[in-house]
Amino acid sequence: MFTLLECLRSAWAAIGAHALRSFLTALGIAIGVASVVTVIALVQGMRAAIAAEFEGLGGTSLSIASFTPREQSMKGRIARLTPQDVDLIARRVEGIASITPLLYSPVYAPARIRYGAQTDFAPVQGVTHTYQQVYNAYAEIGRFLSASDDQRRRRVCVIGDETRQNLGLPADPVGEFIAVGGEWFKVVGVMQRRGELLGLSQDDYVLVPYRAMRSLIGPQADADILIQLTVAAGADRDSVSDRIRWLLRHAHGLAPGEADDFRIQTPDQISEAFEQIGTTVTAVVGGIVGISLLVGGIGIMNIMLVSVTERTREIGILKALGATRGQILMQFLAEALALSLFGGLFGLVAGYGLGAAVAATVPNFPSVLVPLWAVALALGFSALVGVAFGILPASRAAKLDPIEALRYE
Repeated sequence: MFTLLECLRSAWAAIGAHALRSFLTALGIAIGVASVVTVIALVQGMRAAIAAEFEGLGGTSLSIASFTPREQSMKGRIARLTPQDVDLIARRVEGIASITPLLYSPVYAPARIRYGAQTDFAPVQGVTHTYQQVYNAYAEIGRFLSASDDQRRRRVCVIGDETRQNLGLPADPVGEFIAVGGEWFKVVGVMQRRGELLGLSQDDYVLVPYRAMRSLIGPQADADILIQLTVAAGADRDSVSDRIRWLLRHAHGLAPGEADDFRIQTPDQISEAFEQIGTTVTAVVGGIVGISLLVGGIGIMNIMLVSVTERTREIGILKALGATRGQILMQFLAEALALSLFGGLFGLVAGYGLGAAVAATVPNFPSVLVPLWAVALALGFSALVGVAFGILPASRAAKLDPIEALRYE
């Protein structure tokens, strides 16, 4: 233990004696670690924000969207989900607690929303009264769309709070009329605020009755529908998903072995997709930054070789006094390790600061997050670089002949 402490003390003394040179040597390691930590901090922050967003949908939610396989697209066929698909699922699938279609249109999403002289462009969705239960989103002012609104195709709407602000509507806009794509709708409610995600507002939208939306866009063959549903308590989500898949394949006339022209996704699967993207980005950037760490390691090796040359007489004196080859080797390895760890610590702090600065620059960007495994990875890799590139200079120092070292000028 005494020998190890002495080696560490000697290493820090040598580093302090050439502070500027030591700092510049560790800078290559610091830049590489800072780059990796910056990317990890930003990606992990986005992962946490996205995971929190999908938690609102719960683990019993299913999303069904159209998907055109490559074989069909080559034939000019575009897959779509229709109102008949919604009715089929609602009638033939057991274990569904709530289901709502979401109808978009190239004309009405986003649409030009007008109130007096104020104009806003916001997505417009046609939904049913079950939207509240499916998305766990409720009206804060007024009421939500009712089943009778949908059945009678009433020109009523519920808006997001940011839409209300952008249009200059009063704090309680219930009873006011807004123009949606040239059609007048009566505001019956304002939804609870959901904030922003990755700088994008989640409160700038208009919800209208589903059948009213269908009548607005007309019986167009290219109208596509997104279906969102929740599975009832006690029902198996996988069984419900399999039943929906079988029904839709049969309804769309897909032959055995033919690819599905729709996608059934859960919040977990969507979250996993973001996880995979984040992991890929981190791996790619890590590979690129590995070059910087390699350069930093070579810099440490070169400086340590210079240090061995400068301290040849010192090494000779230590050996003459009884220092073993292992002790000399440990002393120079400790110095290389200290240099690399200093660079790693500096890069860790700089990377977190840079990530926080980037997140603060982008409006409403999620807070950065550096997990413990990233800290351990940064410091562990720095230590590995120090040992790997310090072994050659340390070995050279340990092999010096004491007589020749004492004669060195």
